[in-house]
Amino acid sequence: MLEDILRQVQTGKLSVEEAKERLKPFDYLGFANVDLHRPKRQGFPEVVFGEGKTAEQIIAIVRTLKEHHDRVLVTRVAQEKAADVRALFPELVYHDAARLLYWKKEQAQTKETDAYIAVICAGTSDLGVAEEAAVTAEMFDCEVRRFYDVGVAGIHRLFHHIEAIRAATVSVVVAGMEGALPSVVSGLVSHPVIAVPTSVGYGAHFQGLSALLTMLNSCAPGISVVNIDNGFGGGYNAALIHRLACRKR
Repeated sequence: MLEDILRQVQTGKLSVEEAKERLKPFDYLGFANVDLHRPKRQGFPEVVFGEGKTAEQIIAIVRTLKEHHDRVLVTRVAQEKAADVRALFPELVYHDAARLLYWKKEQAQTKETDAYIAVICAGTSDLGVAEEAAVTAEMFDCEVRRFYDVGVAGIHRLFHHIEAIRAATVSVVVAGMEGALPSVVSGLVSHPVIAVPTSVGYGAHFQGLSALLTMLNSCAPGISVVNIDNGFGGGYNAALIHRLACRKR
């Protein structure tokens, strides 16, 4: 990219000021420094955490990201706030259950292999977190297959899909209550498992702490654990693993 910009300056296709604009590492908006070079360092653009930001702040950040990148992902956005953002950017899609706002240019929607990520959900109450993981991975050009409501209370439901799950490059396993499902899945597959505990359960569940501790204390190897309700983190990490696996193929 740098060499291409320098050549364009040399041939007169770009002015020095235009080149400086393209090469700047971040855009200062007064309340945020929007990281413009993250795709060069990490392969994916910056993702916006919407909770705690006003609709106006999200709008300004989205505008900058759309000017420089081919996709935008905003997590943890309330429905009312999303409506305000979409009033100016109707091309953004809002996923109510996952609380995600997202957009991707048509030409960015490419599928390079038939490999996929398995997103596995223990119960219907965990769907919001599971969808946050699934959509996040899809936003970064990963094929995702969903296997929902296959928790340990009816383990035969998981076994019905086990061959398809085994064929995935990586599994994201989302579970609340006692959080046992990632241990079961990890004992049945030969790829990495990312466990996502949810704040679903009864009183002694402690808002997801019991599921988190179960996953951290799992005796099954190959499990990595993200924070409670962090579907985004699970999906993002899965996308990184998936990308490396596809390169190797």
